[in-house]
Amino acid sequence: MRVLVVNAGELAHLSHGDLSEPLKGQEMSDKELNVYEKGKGLLIGDGKVLKIADSDELISEFCPSWDGSKEKSDGISVVNARGNAIIPGFVDSHTHLIWSGDRSNEMALRQSGMSYSEISEIGGGITKTVRSTRECTLDELINIGSTNANKALMLGTTTLEAKSGYGLNLESEIAILRAYKVVNGISSCNVYSTWLGAHDFPDEFKDNKKEYIRLICEEMIPQVAEQELAVFCDVFCEKGYYSVDDSRKILETAKKYKLIPRLHADEFVYSGASELAQEIGAISADHLMAINEDGINALSKSNTIATLLPGTTFFLNKNCYANGRKLIDKNIDVALATDFNPGTCTMRSLSNIMFLAIQNCGLTLEESFLGVTYNAAKALDKKDSLGLIKNGYKADMIFWDIQELDEIPYWFDSYSTKIRKVMKDGRIL
Repeated sequence: MRVLVVNAGELAHLSHGDLSEPLKGQEMSDKELNVYEKGKGLLIGDGKVLKIADSDELISEFCPSWDGSKEKSDGISVVNARGNAIIPGFVDSHTHLIWSGDRSNEMALRQSGMSYSEISEIGGGITKTVRSTRECTLDELINIGSTNANKALMLGTTTLEAKSGYGLNLESEIAILRAYKVVNGISSCNVYSTWLGAHDFPDEFKDNKKEYIRLICEEMIPQVAEQELAVFCDVFCEKGYYSVDDSRKILETAKKYKLIPRLHADEFVYSGASELAQEIGAISADHLMAINEDGINALSKSNTIATLLPGTTFFLNKNCYANGRKLIDKNIDVALATDFNPGTCTMRSLSNIMFLAIQNCGLTLEESFLGVTYNAAKALDKKDSLGLIKNGYKADMIFWDIQELDEIPYWFDSYSTKIRKVMKDGRIL
């Protein structure tokens, strides 16, 4: 059955301009170009937007007998938005959705002055989560993943990327990715999987890192590709973890197996990971708090999306937020994501992330909107189907009880009162 949405408030379609290139200047910040005024409606069929027009026009054409109150009329399901603002469903392009265990004690360790790497050296950090996650059954992993995906959906995230990386052996990494495949099938939130077996070195290979990298390249990646368990391959390219040379070897191997490369890049110190992202053709370089001019220049010559994760900087109580303003002024596409994970950001809300990006990364409201919608869709290789309200695009939308779109980051923690409906594939959840 087709769906007719009528009586929308402000409708952020975000589809003005040549979307093959970064939106900049007036194209990005002019509200009139990217937002329809109140009163628009949408015809939806097969989970996609078919037509956008004035509500009265759509009612007259498709359900002239609608009396303003019925949920169905003339064979069409009618959704009366009642003046709610509508935006594309959020796309979260960097999450660690499945993990087990508790690392809340690390907050006190950080307050005492310990760094991320120092906590890891005493048995905390990623390896602590790995020990707990390895003990989970497949059913437990599925339950964790579906619970987290559904909570993100309540906050308006209709599509997300989800990484492995808390198994760090063949069996556990495969189990996490299999769990994602199930979660994608049972949750209304779409999940695109990333293999991140190069997240850290497991305890059993701390003294033989070359052997673990061999295992990654000769066993893990081939198995992941053969079983079609992931779309992307990611590497934590960071001092004390995977070097630029290590990362290059892993990502070149992944490309041979048709996995799309992406990178944890220049998070704590500048390593040259941003330049590697350009060299390797990574779809996304994420974090970038420590990027320098060489890294910025490299990204400006590439099609790599710069994905900022200000929730992590906030959670770690650091003041070195990524300079989104500088990146955008260099015509680099900037996306925003949560980095939801057990150790450095337990935040699921992308409206929170918008708020932090505006406050600390130099983004405008309009830029932050693109960061959690269309540019995030680009970072998932889905720019032709997600992140806009446009004919032919998936009908993924959030209905907000607000008068102006400016209110979304303003009400950054008030989703329960301000998000009225979430639509996924043309269906109200």
